[in-house]
Amino acid sequence: MKKKDLVALVLAFVVLVVLLLLPTPESLPIVGHRVLAILAFAVILWVTEAVKYPVSSVMIIGLLAVFVGLSPTIEDPSTIYGTKEALGMAVSGFSSTAVVLVGGALFLAAAMEHTGLHQRLALFIMSKVGIKANRLVIGTILVSFVLALFVPSATARAGTIIPILLGMVAAFGLGKTSRLAALLVITAVQSISIWNVGIKTAAAQNMVALGFMQSEFGVDVAWGEWFLYAAPWSILMSILLYIIMTRLIKPEETKLTGGNSIQAQLNELGNIKAEEIRLIIISLSLLILWSTEGVIHPFDSTTLMVIAVAIMLTPKVGIFNWGEVQNKIPWGTLIVFATGISLGKVLLDTEAATWLSSNTFEALGVTSLSLLGMIAVLAAFNIFIHLGFASATSLASTLIPIVIALVIGMEPTSFNGPGLVLIMQFVICFGFLLPVNAPQNMLAYGTGTFTTKDFLKSGVPITIVGYILILVFSATYWQWVGLL
Repeated sequence: MKKKDLVALVLAFVVLVVLLLLPTPESLPIVGHRVLAILAFAVILWVTEAVKYPVSSVMIIGLLAVFVGLSPTIEDPSTIYGTKEALGMAVSGFSSTAVVLVGGALFLAAAMEHTGLHQRLALFIMSKVGIKANRLVIGTILVSFVLALFVPSATARAGTIIPILLGMVAAFGLGKTSRLAALLVITAVQSISIWNVGIKTAAAQNMVALGFMQSEFGVDVAWGEWFLYAAPWSILMSILLYIIMTRLIKPEETKLTGGNSIQAQLNELGNIKAEEIRLIIISLSLLILWSTEGVIHPFDSTTLMVIAVAIMLTPKVGIFNWGEVQNKIPWGTLIVFATGISLGKVLLDTEAATWLSSNTFEALGVTSLSLLGMIAVLAAFNIFIHLGFASATSLASTLIPIVIALVIGMEPTSFNGPGLVLIMQFVICFGFLLPVNAPQNMLAYGTGTFTTKDFLKSGVPITIVGYILILVFSATYWQWVGLL
């Protein structure tokens, strides 16, 4: 273990102990006090990445089981929860349908990797857009959008498109440190973040928010509903991304040679295989059924995903067998995801989120603002604290329960409370400013095609424009379609 990681781990435990020893505020239940101490411990580990995320998840579960288990209940302070009940609370996220949807999404991503279909899609699109620099930027954005429909992992999408872009740059006779490489790679990851907002199944952190909303409000957002709400924002942001990037980073040449390399890479893949055709049928069927959920059929997104996974694993008609796929699934991602949902639910159930909300947002006068003013402050706060988080899933696990508590504390409201929560989830997907703000950014940064300064230089205007669009949509479109 590196020294800085050891220091961060020790710091997390010190903060945990210090907070536990502090007097419990009168308005906060003892169990809520202890859960907030565990939240502080979790945030330090998440921000510093002192240990791997699955390791921190197991630590969080253990701490919740012990400290909640030994705490007096809110209903009857003369009795304690007991470690058995507390452990049930600590792992409650594992039974969430949102976790099942993410698990299915990981299988779909593995199927794309197994067949190479995601690479064929990306190369096909890039082969059609032309080899002028501005057309390559358009192609990069289009690939990010199309892959977001079929590859429900931002990191996997980045892992697909970035090698293709670097291969093109090399074929044009330019190096990794060329301005063209920086232009295309930064555009790719910024576009991936933009479409994390636009498509419900594009990112795991979206499922975190939906899991909380389902638990606390009893509402679900269908795939088509999410697309109706968020896709117009992402479309406008994609156009603005093109304008910003093509003016911000000027490539070495406006007309490039060597475009045949794209077709050559496509030819290397050979003719489309039977398993790719089957995966196309499965993926398109999912997309059609997701987008018509609640309109022409009663099946929810998660059930459809489970059926798709079952078909992909069925001999003869499927894509792979269990032995081929089990090592391709990042099981640790599911543990982290489920633990984040558990922690958020415990924050809400123990009134810790309510107390935190009243002593932060309410104390700052957020509840006295107009709806637009409230969104402006919450979104700005959201963007600011994202600077310290490398995982949007962890940020959603921390922030969304507090926003939900804020909304519940304001009821009845003149606006749609779940809609406000969903908009804050859109902002959680931003991650435009620094390479460390998202895994796909770090993957791109590792190629050496750009510096942190380059990324920040593009991230600042993209973040400002995205923030303004959030406010504009909140004042207009999202009210027109009933989100607010």
